[in-house]
Amino acid sequence: MHFQKEVKLLKRLMIGNQAIARGAYEAGVTVATAYPGTPSTEIVDNFSKFEGVYAEWSPNEKVALEVGFGASLGGARTLVTMKHVGVNVAADPLYTLSYTGVNGGLVLVSADDPGMHSSQNEQDNRGYGKFAKLLVIEPSDSQEALDFTREAFDLSEQFDTPVMLRVTTRLCHSQSLVEEGVKQDRPLKEYKKNEAKYVMLPGFARLRHVEVEKRMASLREYVENSPLNRIEWGDRTKGIITSGVTYQYVREVMREVSVLKLGTVNPLPEKLIREFAAQVDKLYVIEELEPVIEDQLKAWGIEVIGKSILPLTGEYSPELLEEVLLGVTPPAAYQLEESIPPRPPLLCPGCPHRGVFHVLKRKRLTVTGDIGCYTLGALKPLGAMDSTLCMGASIGTALGMEKARGPEASRRTVAVIGDSTFVHSGITPLIDTVYNQGNTTVMILDNGTTAMTGHQDHPATGRTIKKSETSRLDLEALVKAIGINRVRKVDPLKTGELEKALDEELAYEGPSVILATRPCALIDKSVKTPMFIIEDKCKSCKICIKLGCTGVYWVEEEKKARINPDLCQGCGLCAEVCKFDAVVEGGSN
Repeated sequence: MHFQKEVKLLKRLMIGNQAIARGAYEAGVTVATAYPGTPSTEIVDNFSKFEGVYAEWSPNEKVALEVGFGASLGGARTLVTMKHVGVNVAADPLYTLSYTGVNGGLVLVSADDPGMHSSQNEQDNRGYGKFAKLLVIEPSDSQEALDFTREAFDLSEQFDTPVMLRVTTRLCHSQSLVEEGVKQDRPLKEYKKNEAKYVMLPGFARLRHVEVEKRMASLREYVENSPLNRIEWGDRTKGIITSGVTYQYVREVMREVSVLKLGTVNPLPEKLIREFAAQVDKLYVIEELEPVIEDQLKAWGIEVIGKSILPLTGEYSPELLEEVLLGVTPPAAYQLEESIPPRPPLLCPGCPHRGVFHVLKRKRLTVTGDIGCYTLGALKPLGAMDSTLCMGASIGTALGMEKARGPEASRRTVAVIGDSTFVHSGITPLIDTVYNQGNTTVMILDNGTTAMTGHQDHPATGRTIKKSETSRLDLEALVKAIGINRVRKVDPLKTGELEKALDEELAYEGPSVILATRPCALIDKSVKTPMFIIEDKCKSCKICIKLGCTGVYWVEEEKKARINPDLCQGCGLCAEVCKFDAVVEGGSN
């Protein structure tokens, strides 16, 4: 391992994602690919700022891994990053990449999200290690994030395997002190044609499967003495096996207990675990989400306590461990003298999506939704979305509703998808809709960015990760090429035009696309005049309040709506929906 640096460099605070990017750079990585997704986004974003490297936002995670495979095949050390559900999209190449192995080292970062801070599920991607037969390593702080990333590339090349670096939201976004190291000089490895290794025809793949099993046997030997795993002996009445960020919680709460800290979570070091278990009176496994380690220990016949006392769901904390393991009752939460109004997540003031969902709700349509800022359209007061499954699912879901319930269902159903999400995985289901003679109306909410993860570019923005100009994907031309004969653009904040477009497209016999095009309010830098409510004209109907804009508020004592000029973006939607012409530009409430 290269944990000891020959030259002492800067020591500074880094979030885990920054440390992973730095570790990849120090390891000599020259190619990095990703699709942005919280909590992984900052990794490749930070990596792209280093000199002499190539980084890209790929259209989706499958493409990111395939490009990564090509770079590895070409001899480059390669980093591929994504959030946990993105690995599902990349699973097709991932399972076979385990068979082919690598040329240049390849590390896949899976950023899992216990507690679902920004995700549609809480899956535990350590399971991919078992089923795809990968080495999975898990750091517990930012320094280890850097060090383990460096080591992962060495291990990838040593064992001819992709390596999964599994991290979680708490590590990705928490800061701890990191000592930087020296960048390694890593020239491209020679590329040699080897169809038996890299062309996965069944005859070759059968032979490669044998090699995968040999590799796993070698990895099982390696992990027994790997410096990524260590025993910290203390009071032996209790022994705790843990990994990742939960190690920090254990050490914060129980400094005296004996701990086996695992850096390799697949395969597990059986001999080391048995040695540790034999020398403690009572053994616990502390792991968030699935009982991956616990189940393996029980399969080996080792008596262990885990999920019988700890939850299967959600994120752990020091307070949880104190309560469960030490019987410490958590202090009562601080009580306020007065209750605070609830603060649900809402679309930003001026968000163009708000007009779309206002119209969809008013028309009482069935709305199949997708992943992005606009998913918030499901929440009150808008409450205008019926389903959200995964990236790109809105269009296929709408087609399925139509095929299940008949053609009339398509006249009351709209699929809503963002521009980045459409490029990610909405094109194929739209082709399916055309091919299978669907009548689905699709609304592409084109705000010119990947907004929810921090305004990353994508192929339809015409800019790369380094903000250089590139060919811009023309969404209108694309959907026409697919076979959509009716494509129209509307301003989503012009509700009358939007409603007219919806009425016409829902009545049309055949599939159609409405491009609701307006820049994200947070990247539109044009100066706008805030709106103002004329008190005498306000009839207290609350229709502007029902838009769910934080720039508009209700004064109960006066039974009147008001606008906060510091929050108002001057989008004019409240003026659009007001029937009494009470909302105008300028002035101050």
